[in-house]
Amino acid sequence: MYIRKGDTVLVIRGKYKGRRGRVLEVYPKKERLLVEGVNIMKRHTRPSTRSQSGGIVERERPIHVSNVMAWDPSASQASKIVMKSLEDGSRVRVWKHSGEALD
Repeated sequence: MYIRKGDTVLVIRGKYKGRRGRVLEVYPKKERLLVEGVNIMKRHTRPSTRSQSGGIVERERPIHVSNVMAWDPSASQASKIVMKSLEDGSRVRVWKHSGEALD
């Protein structure tokens, strides 16, 4: 997966199509991402010693990586990410549309 924690992504499928958000966590084995403000669920919680007030808490759920596309801020559009090798042997992530390096 070329999308990493902290990247901005655009949701391209599903209920939250068209929304942009920052990646909070990446789960590579499950091929899922936790995106800020996307795929919100309501969880009913009981009062406990950790949280004195119970009630309905809204949390983000992971979304499949195929339903998002990386957002290129310089071009202001969604773009794929490709890996390129440099002369010194290191690999960098590069925007496919603009050709600029991410890192």
